[in-house]
Amino acid sequence: MFAAYRRLFAVPGAVAFTCYGLIGRLSFSMLGVSLLTAVVDRRHSYALAGAVSAAGMVGVALSMPLLGRLVDRYGQRRVSIPAALWSAVPRTALPFLLHGGAPAWALCAAATAASVAPNLGGMSRARWAHLHGADPALLHRANSLEQALDELCYLGGPVLGMLLCTTLFPEAGLLAVSALATTGALLFAAQRRTEPPVAPPPGSGPRSPLRARGAIVLVAVFLCTGVVFGSLEITTLAWAGAQGRQSATGLLLALLAAGSGVSGLLFGLLPQRSSPVRRLLVSLAAMAALLLLPLSATGLGGGLGTLAVALFVTGTGTAPTMVSGLTLLQRTVPANALNEGMAFAVAGIVTGSSAGSALGGLLAQRLRAGGGYLLPAGAALLALLIALAGSRRLRPTDRTAAPVPDEPRDHDRPSGGAPRRRYGRAQVYSYSGSSPAPGKTAAPVRVRTPPARS
Repeated sequence: MFAAYRRLFAVPGAVAFTCYGLIGRLSFSMLGVSLLTAVVDRRHSYALAGAVSAAGMVGVALSMPLLGRLVDRYGQRRVSIPAALWSAVPRTALPFLLHGGAPAWALCAAATAASVAPNLGGMSRARWAHLHGADPALLHRANSLEQALDELCYLGGPVLGMLLCTTLFPEAGLLAVSALATTGALLFAAQRRTEPPVAPPPGSGPRSPLRARGAIVLVAVFLCTGVVFGSLEITTLAWAGAQGRQSATGLLLALLAAGSGVSGLLFGLLPQRSSPVRRLLVSLAAMAALLLLPLSATGLGGGLGTLAVALFVTGTGTAPTMVSGLTLLQRTVPANALNEGMAFAVAGIVTGSSAGSALGGLLAQRLRAGGGYLLPAGAALLALLIALAGSRRLRPTDRTAAPVPDEPRDHDRPSGGAPRRRYGRAQVYSYSGSSPAPGKTAAPVRVRTPPARS
């Protein structure tokens, strides 16, 4: 397995941007539990903790697409460095405001302002598309690795945040989040060798990636997937609390992430014989079916061990869905809007996760313990139906078809009788988001010109 993934890092600088990006993404996985723990410990209010957390999520959903558009226009480094320095100020101020007894509006404002931060996960995937966009198998493997790294962050991030908040002082986790996020973003932006060049704007075509064919379908799928994530977390917390085992919630969610991480690495090794659309539909169907396992485990009166196994197996359906969807998005969105397209996908997941947490909390109060697992299963089914309904828009159009060869003409045929081929010259930019190798300019691609029709 490791030998197969080693090929990804043959490009100089690939290891560096992956490691530095991982530092920044670890901070994002620590943020939720660190914020909730600090607010509840200092203010003794779950309502205030939820309001501050929601304010941060709103900031992410609104600012991330805007930053993605700026990255596509000016480049990753020129946008990431100012955004990282900007977000560091309110992010560092938040724990001091909390400790000093600042009003609720000040905490919400600081959380919203701190959300204007670089999307390191999306920019990492854009770099992989730049480095390996010409090789679909390697790009698929890179996206699988990115998903596994995301799950690794969500395995260790909450544990680290809770450890800092409980062993040092309540705001320790938030201070660590600020340090890791700023350091990771600045070091990531400093990796110039692997940064994708700014793609020139198209002469015609949609300005927003959401207007690209099939993009809105994928964002809707990611929105429903976010509902799955958010509702799974709150439902698991509610079930563990009803059993008197609330402290086991972290372990149960870690097993869910572990299942997704393992399946992501294995999925990256599978040969890609089917189309990306078919892979997405199969992955969504598998995820919807597997989400019935925790519902069955709790409905049949299973204990902690039964639910732990069910959640681990359930998690195996998450990574293939995310990898297939993001790979398809990379092929759908034009190269000059790739970062903005990735940002819309993340914003959809964040928005869906917030909605899933709210709806899951309501169901947890009204249904029996574990009954809330109906919501993630239903959200996954809705994502599958949306993908099925929009599958025709997700398939490539005639723009991606192979060029038509020339018919030999009499004046193109030399004395030996073999036809001499004519070629037209056209500047072609990859539809999958790939770009020239680092340090090289885009070379004109020879495309066979179809014969003129009479």
